[in-house]
Amino acid sequence: MSRLIATFFWVGRVPFAPGTFGSLAALPFAYALHRFTGFPGFAIATIAIFLIGWWATAAATSGKADHDPGEIVIDEVAGQWIALWPLSFGLWWIGTDLAIFPYPGWIGAFVMFRLFDIWKPGPVGWADRRHDALGVMLDDVIAGILAALVVSAAAVLAHLVLV
Repeated sequence: MSRLIATFFWVGRVPFAPGTFGSLAALPFAYALHRFTGFPGFAIATIAIFLIGWWATAAATSGKADHDPGEIVIDEVAGQWIALWPLSFGLWWIGTDLAIFPYPGWIGAFVMFRLFDIWKPGPVGWADRRHDALGVMLDDVIAGILAALVVSAAAVLAHLVLV
């Protein structure tokens, strides 16, 4: 079960760019969660996936030399969902129909999250260097927070310029 969760239903087993595929696989789940539970449910699900992912990562890497194998992508799911929080919150707050899920928002969240996850600036790199299951999860959470900040700033700027 821990392998199934850690690889996000085997998505992490794709032969190339498993982290990118894990982030892509997170998007339709995020959409469905927001659509059916709004931002509060999406936020709770994100926290739950972080905690479950932490457990699954610890179990899947227990006794192994590689603390962060590429096939573990549940961390990308948690981080990608956090990157989408500003979009989810904004749509929920104004009560907008999700059918108009604004594509620049989720594309920006995806691109920024992948950038910070790959680049690993400052605190993202610090978490990655922990070499434990919590570090595996935290580097993507922090990358997600940084991406969410960029998405929020871009949204504020866009709304100021467009309005």
